[in-house]
Amino acid sequence: MTELDTTRDTDVCGTGTHVFDDAVALVAADAHRYTGRTHPAYANMVGPFGGITAATLLRAVQQHPEVLGVPLSLTVNYCGALADGDFEIVARPVRTNRSTQHWSIELSQDGAVTTTATAVFGTRRETWSSTEAVAPDAPPAQDVAQQSLPEFIAWARNYEMRFVEGAVPDPETGEHPDSTTTLWVRDTPPRPLDFAALTALSDVFYPRVFLRRGQYMPAGTVSLTVYFHADEHALARQADASVLATARAQRFGKGYFDQSGELWSSDGELLATTHQLVYFKG
Repeated sequence: MTELDTTRDTDVCGTGTHVFDDAVALVAADAHRYTGRTHPAYANMVGPFGGITAATLLRAVQQHPEVLGVPLSLTVNYCGALADGDFEIVARPVRTNRSTQHWSIELSQDGAVTTTATAVFGTRRETWSSTEAVAPDAPPAQDVAQQSLPEFIAWARNYEMRFVEGAVPDPETGEHPDSTTTLWVRDTPPRPLDFAALTALSDVFYPRVFLRRGQYMPAGTVSLTVYFHADEHALARQADASVLATARAQRFGKGYFDQSGELWSSDGELLATTHQLVYFKG
């Protein structure tokens, strides 16, 4: 591939070559409306994996005939449970400026809205740059043992996970002093990174309250935001190598906690930052 598409991923439609592409595949019904179907490979304990839903919403914008530029930010609000089966997405450009384009997105099922989102796409240009965030210390991915989430979490089987710190807690160990998890992660089978896959990876962290309390409890993302720092060239350099992902919470209480995360390339470039508000009971 000698040139990079600056408006959308090269694999916008599901091709059947990778389960991820099948899971985010959409069919255009009209200029703003798309239909899709949940994929059993990305099932979670209740409904589908939130990361695959977010990636599918991003894909709806990428497929839109009026899309300009590449993703800059995405905010997804999970209003209600998404059941297994067919769904519909409406994606509309709200305003297009000289360098940014703002989008409103809704996912509905059986006439009821389950998920809303806003996105900002735009064109990037060369400017002064500096990264104040510091990548966590971690040995190379190949030097870290592979470990998975519990078998009943179906979506996790689509990821190769190598925990540097903060692996899924053992109930025997009790509470943990902090909520930080750092891991090397990538799709399995390996798949070149694109914006949709990066979106899904932003939600790959299990709930921080599990680690702090040392036990499973009811929890679910209410709102997820991803800020994309990578451009299409950075994603091409990353290819299908593992991403170094780290996340932590700042405050737990009154039924909610926040979560901040960073996703770094294998050569130390900050690809995305992510923030969540998560509900928990217990």
